[in-house]
Amino acid sequence: MTHAPLTRPERLDRLPFTRRHGRLLGGSGIGWALDALDVGLISFVIAALRVQWPESVDQLGLVASAGFAGMAIGAAVGGLLADRLGRKNVFAITLLVFGLATGASALAMSVLALILLRFVVGLGLGAELPVASTLMSEFAPKRIRGRVLVILEAFWAIGWIGAALVGYLVIPAGGEHGWRWALAIGALPAIWAAVVRFGLPESVRFLESRGRSDEAERIVRDFERSAGVEIPAETAPIPPAAKAGTVAELFRERRTRRTVAIWTVWFTVNFSYYGAFIWLPSILVAEGYSLVQSFEYTLLITLAQLPGYAVAAWLIEAWGRRATLATFLAGSVLAAVLFGYGAVSGSETQIILSGMLMSFFNLGAWGALYAVTPELYPTSLRGTGSGWAAGVGRIASIIAPLVAGALMVSAGPTPLFLLFGGVFAVAALAALALPELKGRALAE
Repeated sequence: MTHAPLTRPERLDRLPFTRRHGRLLGGSGIGWALDALDVGLISFVIAALRVQWPESVDQLGLVASAGFAGMAIGAAVGGLLADRLGRKNVFAITLLVFGLATGASALAMSVLALILLRFVVGLGLGAELPVASTLMSEFAPKRIRGRVLVILEAFWAIGWIGAALVGYLVIPAGGEHGWRWALAIGALPAIWAAVVRFGLPESVRFLESRGRSDEAERIVRDFERSAGVEIPAETAPIPPAAKAGTVAELFRERRTRRTVAIWTVWFTVNFSYYGAFIWLPSILVAEGYSLVQSFEYTLLITLAQLPGYAVAAWLIEAWGRRATLATFLAGSVLAAVLFGYGAVSGSETQIILSGMLMSFFNLGAWGALYAVTPELYPTSLRGTGSGWAAGVGRIASIIAPLVAGALMVSAGPTPLFLLFGGVFAVAALAALALPELKGRALAE
């Protein structure tokens, strides 16, 4: 029986997970972890600066918000550029930008200088995540694509744990310059950018959309050799290449419902996650714990991110994307409420356990969210759709640290975390409006 020839994306989809996939996942994941290291470090830096620069405490919320403002712009622009210049190139550029700017932040002599540099850091950070997830989604075999994307997102936990270790070990040991040493460590992405630029493949789907078929064929053959499968003598033609998409196209051809739903999830998850975790060490200090104790508890809480990702990676192929995302968001509601009450009246054990529960559900939801988003759009819109969803989410992350800081002062942690729980509930409802795309090939 003669089988019809396959397109190059179909040839990639038929493969098992190979060593080549592993190298791509590891290379992208290390970039992802370095991103998390940078974002996580700023929460510890703010807690240290509240002690060192008490006269500027009202401005410290702007340090986090400036970074998130840059991330909002970076995500939107980075997604558009990824659909025009390629996934790999934009990925490398973003790593270079935020690595160099983080290193420069270590030399800041005032809160204003730190705010300006954090904005530049944010431009790189915001663009990197949706571009990396888009690149990985276009290589992962369709039957395990969701699981691979959750594993990629799990590198976030590694980076955040790294940030917690740096916060716990480096900042206290460095005295008044401890926070500077921490930010200097955050310059590592600038070095990794070179590895990404020369060591990772470009998206086959992007290359074909630009008529670069010879390059695409070489990459597909590399993956097929790695899998030990027969290289077909003939490749099926692909439809005419679509031009890189525009933002308006996210709302055309029956895409409006999924775009509104995914933007809502991104906005609400960013608001509650960053509102809670950026201020977590400072919240514990405000409740009477020492700076070192607050960093220690935050490290323990952060460790629960890893099992959250592991469970989400299993469920996303067993249950599907929508059910997994909605379930973890519902769990985040419960965890936020428990932590809100535990932070005031609970024992240290209650605080740590409820915080770990919050980490487990929050980060499991993030893993599912990054798996879902690139699947919603065709190749010509995938970077734009992922980038703008992330950009809309970053608007919430700009607002959240300011709201959290003000509400902590005026009302304390319990009302604050009840608010986060309510916002997570909205996210869970919006997740139910998304289509279920488990096991389907990416749209071309």
